[in-house]
Amino acid sequence: MLNGWKNYLLGDVLTLQRGFDLPERDRQEGCIPIVSSSGISGYHNVAKVHGPGIVTGRYGTLGEVFYINRDFWPLNTTLYVRDFKGNDSLFLSYFLRTLNLAHQNAAGAVPGLNRNALHLLPVCIPPLSSQRKIAAILSAYDDLIENNTRRIAILEEIVQALYREWFVHFRFPGHEKNRMVESELGMIPEGWEVVKLGDVCNITMGQSPSSQFYNTSREGIPFHQGVADFGTRFPIDRVYCTIEGKIAYTRDILFSVRAPVGRMNIANKKIVIGRGLSAIRSKTENQIFVFQQLKERFQEEDTIGNGAIFKAVTRGELSEIKIVQPPRSAISLFEEYLSPMFWDIEVLIKKNTNLRQTRDLLLPKLISGELDVENLDIEVGETLNTEGEGMAGLACRAYSGR
Repeated sequence: MLNGWKNYLLGDVLTLQRGFDLPERDRQEGCIPIVSSSGISGYHNVAKVHGPGIVTGRYGTLGEVFYINRDFWPLNTTLYVRDFKGNDSLFLSYFLRTLNLAHQNAAGAVPGLNRNALHLLPVCIPPLSSQRKIAAILSAYDDLIENNTRRIAILEEIVQALYREWFVHFRFPGHEKNRMVESELGMIPEGWEVVKLGDVCNITMGQSPSSQFYNTSREGIPFHQGVADFGTRFPIDRVYCTIEGKIAYTRDILFSVRAPVGRMNIANKKIVIGRGLSAIRSKTENQIFVFQQLKERFQEEDTIGNGAIFKAVTRGELSEIKIVQPPRSAISLFEEYLSPMFWDIEVLIKKNTNLRQTRDLLLPKLISGELDVENLDIEVGETLNTEGEGMAGLACRAYSGR
């Protein structure tokens, strides 16, 4: 055992407490997070617990651990840490993630976590100085991930706002010279057309191979059945397929054709698509424009056309969707303006993927003491720079040199 690390029962390290009822009818508008078993689910005007705090699901979603850095209201489907018993709260939030709490559920018809049983789990905890160093290393990754996520959201808003300005409100460069004319989709600029999606895009409908060809050992090429493994913009590869069926290629728009209809990702490599997805590609390679156009059209999932609700759509129904088609020059100018931001989003998403992978690799090694931080020169409160250096980079280098 590392110097200063000691064996305890979890109940010696922290005290878990059941959350509190808060019916919808009693909630008032405010800025206090309401925390359910799946995370922040709303806001209220009164706090029940002073932050920072830790919350995990007692019923419903089990095992996820949420660190709340301000006052909050934990719901009765959760357990929250009432007493940290002198330990670092942020460290304990990471520590609890390694305990696989979802598999500690009590026997019974309805799966749930029993706080008294959790208190009896044997654990090994480092001294407070090491706790703070470990928390500083891991939170540095999370801080940078959060910063990148905010940047992605801002860029997404800018891209979609420009699309709406040009192609919904028709305030594109030179619009003053264009008069508006009637069309079957309402008033549009003269020279623009109403076309069917199938006229301007190639649409490939997915088809699921037999399950005997699926694996999670990375044999073959990635397989995506539907939206289960959709990420922020690109799918997260988990299942692979050893035969090629219906294929989506890099930059194809992955469009969900089964509930939820209209959810989208973009293929960042060649993948096999199952019957829950289609692959859409512009015949003129204007993928950015088509993606934003579909994103605007399907703001509300499961709806097509004039609010009609669909739980599934066919290739024919997709092909028949009518859209406004500007002149090629307007589309090209739009893509020229948007391409840098569009690819910046891609770079930031890839950075976040790498940061998460590195953090998740370090987490068990730090929490178990396999990577000893006692002699690392870490100033608590130091942050990562944009390239992922700083204390976390120091920890990575220390580990790689072992």
